[in-house]
Amino acid sequence: MRKGEAQGANAAQMITAVALGGLLALGVELMVLLLGAAAVSNGILKEDAAAQVTAAACVLGCLIGGLLACSRWSARRLLAGLAVGAVCYLLILAVGLLMGEGFQPGPQALVELAGCLLGGAVAGVFGGRKGKKKRGPARKK
Repeated sequence: MRKGEAQGANAAQMITAVALGGLLALGVELMVLLLGAAAVSNGILKEDAAAQVTAAACVLGCLIGGLLACSRWSARRLLAGLAVGAVCYLLILAVGLLMGEGFQPGPQALVELAGCLLGGAVAGVFGGRKGKKKRGPARKK
């Protein structure tokens, strides 16, 4: 395999890993938000806790999506985790624009961005390879 072909295969592997991780992160985030909405409607949580539930959903979703991306693209784990966080945030923005709310810059948008990037970074630092590299047999002198 030539060097250009190997770089092309690595780029394709990176794109699929980040895309799948971003979609998984968005799905997990929506499920956590659904559980949070159910907790508010049952009276377990107060309505004022919506910002905290949103931040926790961002971190948890991007953590799980980042772990998936790091397992599929272990060459640059931190970059993969941060990319998943960015993709998930962009998907959240796209869903918000499609729902007709528009983009409203403010503290909640910064909290969501920070939560997504934090979850992805934690996944990049702690995800990926398990265990140490196995070394070959030692040479005898």
